[in-house]
Amino acid sequence: MKRAESKAVRINQIEKLLWSHPEGLTRTEIARRIGVHRSVITKYLDQDDLPPSIYEDELDGKKLKIDRSADLTKASFTLHEVMAIHLATRMLATRTDKQNPHAASALRKLGLALQRLDKNVSHHLLRSADVMDEDASYRDPVYLEVLQTLTEAWASSRKVRVSHQMANKRIFDYTFSPYFIEPYALGQTAHVIGLREPPGKVRTFKIERVRSVEILREEYELPDTFDPAELLRHAWGIWYTEAEPEEVVLRFHPRVVQRVRESTWKRDEVTELQANGFLLWRAKVAEPKEMLPWIRGWGADCEVLEPEALRNQLTLEAQRLASIYSWQAQSRTGQKERSEAEDQEFCGDFFD
Repeated sequence: MKRAESKAVRINQIEKLLWSHPEGLTRTEIARRIGVHRSVITKYLDQDDLPPSIYEDELDGKKLKIDRSADLTKASFTLHEVMAIHLATRMLATRTDKQNPHAASALRKLGLALQRLDKNVSHHLLRSADVMDEDASYRDPVYLEVLQTLTEAWASSRKVRVSHQMANKRIFDYTFSPYFIEPYALGQTAHVIGLREPPGKVRTFKIERVRSVEILREEYELPDTFDPAELLRHAWGIWYTEAEPEEVVLRFHPRVVQRVRESTWKRDEVTELQANGFLLWRAKVAEPKEMLPWIRGWGADCEVLEPEALRNQLTLEAQRLASIYSWQAQSRTGQKERSEAEDQEFCGDFFD
């Protein structure tokens, strides 16, 4: 390996080491941890010629530390990869209700880098970044600080001390090992999954409900058995349980069948078009209650067949709605609902 390549590999190794030790390390400690003589580290990390991502803290025993705000990565993209990124960033810009200057900065950097390749995509990336920056009503300094701290702890495999507020407003403190951070588009929220102590089991925190986070010196190891894709395999969004998933069976009215079949709502879904034009939809779901907002969105065009508990809950909601709107049975069919033609026109206008 050429000397320049060898140095680049070693610097990358040192960056990763410092990233996992935010408190900083001396040159001697770095040399010992990566198994080389201190003179080698001194050569690579000369005091007057440090890499942009590493600095020497004069106020902390001249320890070397990683600059977590520095540009740490570089990448190149094809045109079709750019389009994939554009779709992802549009989702980010439109499905979050918290201002995130880091997200805006990332979009802006990407937009500027793509100006030569595709001005159209570049323009919209830059505009999305401006929108995310400009909307002051979405500012939540507590949320941003919590997200930043969790990100640093996750990247460095360090435990944290969190203060978490329950739905009933009570606040509890836990030691927590962040294993994974997952966005939840439906609720416009983000969640962190990890080991909570107590009770020493994997739990999920809604980041918006975390009031404070402190990174601890204690490190953790991500279990080989932890697989977020497997953990959330049967989740409709973010809810998972240790129990077996339940089968959900829905029946969709013919006027919305085309729209339902245009999307894959769950990877293991099974659909069956019946002779009368209705569509049966089936899938295994960890917590069927998490589907309620989606099911409600279809209104009377979606009927829950199974599980019984979910059907009963929708039945009670329908009764409450009837009471709220003072609904009474009408003698004429035309007064009970829209005509088939009106419903078809409405669905077409909304979904096309």
